[in-house]
Amino acid sequence: MWRGCPDWRLRSPLMGPLRTDRLDLVPLRVEHADEMAEVLSDPALHEFIGGEPATAEQLRLRYEKQVAGSPDPTVTWANLVIWLRAEDRLTGYVQATIAHGTAEIAWVVGTPWQGRGIASESARALADWLRSTGVTEIVAHVHPKHAASGAVAAAAGLTQTDAVVDGESRWRWQTTS
Repeated sequence: MWRGCPDWRLRSPLMGPLRTDRLDLVPLRVEHADEMAEVLSDPALHEFIGGEPATAEQLRLRYEKQVAGSPDPTVTWANLVIWLRAEDRLTGYVQATIAHGTAEIAWVVGTPWQGRGIASESARALADWLRSTGVTEIVAHVHPKHAASGAVAAAAGLTQTDAVVDGESRWRWQTTS
């Protein structure tokens, strides 16, 4: 159950996946843990995001918490896995934490699927959906040496700001009205 947002589109589950030309962004389920453990298993993937690859059991525990939703009733979590239809498999995830009209977004695509525009297509779809719900600001934090993630943020309509948070550049989109 989506909670904590005054807009019904954010309180309600997605009415099916968000679709792009090649992808379905599917609401996260605990059952995705096994396949996502494989998708996220390359240690190199964690160079900029930190940590190390999680086991399927670790992901199951994490996903149980994510699927339950934010414990803060003023915050909504949107966690979606990326389904690449042509390969009939998961390839990564996008997520948003939404509070008070602002959404902070993030994305990760498994190493074998990088460089194919999947992250950009997914982040753009998520950002477009967030805008359609009335979100007035979208932010992302990108490691300054990760040019590919900067390109993804730009594809989602965000602009790099001068702000640096925990060593990462802040990217931002805000309504003009």
